Amino acid sequence: MEVNLVTVGIAAISFLIAFVLAWILSSKVGKNKLSVAEDKAKSIVENAEKEAKNLKKEKLLEVKDEWYKKKQEFDSEVNQKKQKLQNFEKKLLSREENIEKQYDLVQQKEREIKNSLSDITNRKNQLENKKRELDSLIQEQNIRLEKIASLTAEEAKRMLMENMVEKAKTDASATLREIRDKAKVEAKKDAQKIVVNAIQRTAVDHAVETTVSVVQIQNDEMKGRIIGREGRNIRAFEAATGIDVIVDDTPEAVILSGFDQFRREVARIALERLISDGRIHPARIEEVVKKVNEDLEEEIISEGENTLVKLGIHGVHPEIVKHIGRMRYRSSYGQNLLQHSIEVAYITGFMAAELGFDVQLAKKAGLLHDIGKTADKSIEGPHALIGYDIAKRFKEHPIVVNAIGSHHEDIEMEHPISALVQAADSISGARPGARREPLESYVKRLENLENLAKSFEGVAKTYAIQAGREIRVVVEPDKVDDDFSDRLAYEISQKIQEEMDYPGQIKVTVIREVRKIAYAK
Repeated sequence: MEVNLVTVGIAAISFLIAFVLAWILSSKVGKNKLSVAEDKAKSIVENAEKEAKNLKKEKLLEVKDEWYKKKQEFDSEVNQKKQKLQNFEKKLLSREENIEKQYDLVQQKEREIKNSLSDITNRKNQLENKKRELDSLIQEQNIRLEKIASLTAEEAKRMLMENMVEKAKTDASATLREIRDKAKVEAKKDAQKIVVNAIQRTAVDHAVETTVSVVQIQNDEMKGRIIGREGRNIRAFEAATGIDVIVDDTPEAVILSGFDQFRREVARIALERLISDGRIHPARIEEVVKKVNEDLEEEIISEGENTLVKLGIHGVHPEIVKHIGRMRYRSSYGQNLLQHSIEVAYITGFMAAELGFDVQLAKKAGLLHDIGKTADKSIEGPHALIGYDIAKRFKEHPIVVNAIGSHHEDIEMEHPISALVQAADSISGARPGARREPLESYVKRLENLENLAKSFEGVAKTYAIQAGREIRVVVEPDKVDDDFSDRLAYEISQKIQEEMDYPGQIKVTVIREVRKIAYAK
């Protein structure tokens, strides 16, 4: 197509040249130029023809190259498809071989199954024959047993079931004991969780009542002086005493809040002295708080010495005298610790005198039984063991040391005085009104506890002791055996836990006693 266009172009140029030549020839002036134009025209025509030939060759070469490329691509595609077909044929052949093998295996399995079915049928027939023989033998044996035992099959079955029920109860009690022994291994972890939950559920009203002191002031203008410029006075006071000072809208009153009763007392006395003095600034606050601390430390020693004189106790280490004085600033279930300890000392002394024991040691053991509660709060552990360590460190009498450590059964009791201290502690805590429990609710709780334990079969008597912290259950020995006693204690404890509200924990003790009496005449 391009060669034809070139040819047409050459023809047009030739026609134009011829026209020009004719015009030149027709004119006189262009005769000489005509020959020159003809030569140029010839050269142009020749050049055009050469270019057309070269262009034609190039285009032919390009077309051939394109054709070769397409052919190579087509050949490669054809080869790939041939290869795929060959692979597919190989797979088909292998599948056919596998199918033939599987078919052979299936036929072999079918033959084996047919053989096994025939064997099973034969065995089933044999088993049925043997079963019929066994049934006849059992029937004959039952008839013989009925004649020998003079019992029918139903009576024997009933006796067997009763025996099995009793055996199951015994096995269940033994299993329950094993489970409880295993559970005791995890008791410490569970106890820690229970303590954490109890702490989380502490009564807010009780916390407010036991952790707050109120200081009366003359007028509300004094509140501004207590706070000081930019709060510097109140910050200095809190830093010196370790007690939070609450200055709110309460008229003519400032509230002191803190768990440490001794620190709160120091803060109360110091604030009252600062208000009466009128000079309230950081340096004066530190001076007054230090002086109050010294005065209270002396008062603690004096309180401890007066307590010992009141009880007639002598030969006590000075450090233990300080611990006794600190009891004045401690409480237990709302009961002042010093007053409680004095009551325990008196009660222990009375009982020791009646039993012929050393009254001095008994009073000392009763007075110091809760000394562990006055120790620094950084010391961890049960207060009985902490008090045991304190008394032992200051070389108290071994009987006193043991009574302190064993009054909550953290260690084994080694002397009757230890049991007297434990009993006196329970008596003092159980006294109605001692621990902020109304008499009516206290008596009702004990009655409910006893009635709940009596509701179980085989229980003869119940006694609530130690202010309702222990219930003793006396069972009928002919109805309750030792294994069932263990299970009964567990069931009573679970029912108490589900149906009653009570502080702390309740110990359930099941007592099974057999008494045989004879008279000589």
